[in-house]
Amino acid sequence: LSLKFGDIGNLKGLVIRLLLTTSYYQLSVQSWFSLLRLQLLYNHSVQATFNATGIRAPATHSFHCEHVSSLHRYDALLVPSSENDLSHLWEVTFVDFQIQGFNVQEGHFAHARDCASFFSPAILMGLVMSLVLLLVLAYALHMLIHLKSLDRHYECKASPAYFAQMKDSDMGDEKEPLRNSGNESYELRNQQFGKIYI
Repeated sequence: LSLKFGDIGNLKGLVIRLLLTTSYYQLSVQSWFSLLRLQLLYNHSVQATFNATGIRAPATHSFHCEHVSSLHRYDALLVPSSENDLSHLWEVTFVDFQIQGFNVQEGHFAHARDCASFFSPAILMGLVMSLVLLLVLAYALHMLIHLKSLDRHYECKASPAYFAQMKDSDMGDEKEPLRNSGNESYELRNQQFGKIYI
């Protein structure tokens, strides 16, 4: 795939050539295309060659990436093929890059496979925080399961109630017979509260 700039100012004669290939993978049971190399040609001579890493997608899909660049701050998906050529003098960056090598229908891109790594720093941080919260939850459940009721250790063991003995001489004064339907019962006149020790 060649991108020619035509007669655009200083870019006249500059061509960006993308070398694509397709392969069939039995594991995924489908064909994938990949970008092997990117070449910069100026006036029909190769100025720089970059090897592409990780730019691949199923043949029925397109590939999309926010930045495809030779710069390290953009993950450097384009790597100079050799230190002997002039590749290290060039800095190449594509912004909002999308490519589809095969099976293009009606001039539109198919569904895109994005270059964003599944384990991005944000996702890794979320996984670590989830693991920490799960450990805290497991510890809390462990503590709840092994929590023992206070009744088992601190049962109220009451000693027998102790009532002060009443004098026999006072019994006559304190009892007053009640007459109620022929049954004999007594009522205490001076009620004395007994002491209960626990």
